[in-house]
Amino acid sequence: MNKTSSHPPHKIIGVAVIWNEIGEILIDRRLPQGVMGGLWEFPGGKIEDGETIQECIKREIHEELGIDIEVGNHLVTIDHTYTHLRVTLTVHHCRHLTGIPQPLECAEVRWVSVNELAKFTFPEANIQIIEALQKKISNFSIGI
Repeated sequence: MNKTSSHPPHKIIGVAVIWNEIGEILIDRRLPQGVMGGLWEFPGGKIEDGETIQECIKREIHEELGIDIEVGNHLVTIDHTYTHLRVTLTVHHCRHLTGIPQPLECAEVRWVSVNELAKFTFPEANIQIIEALQKKISNFSIGI
């Protein structure tokens, strides 16, 4: 049976705000092909069956960037609907532990300060992450 729905598919995404020892955040640039290609984002990916959000974030970061992280406190959860997709982004502060970030599944990676985030073009849903970070930075408690 083929059922047509007017609702876009829904993905639950674990997202990492990865901090280094000097207070910078790791962002990556999406590959140029596909929807939202070439935009910058906070790394992460789709949760798999039976996985916690923390396990998802840790796995995705290792697969996409080749580094190990410690998943810390929850920052924000964002529910956003694009024309083609609904996403629920569950965002956690994370601490970089080991490895040099590699663009394994993205075009480029870069360490930036919270103040520099405005210089990069992000997908619309990520703007709320930046706003949450800007609010938190005033009392700079990353909670790890």
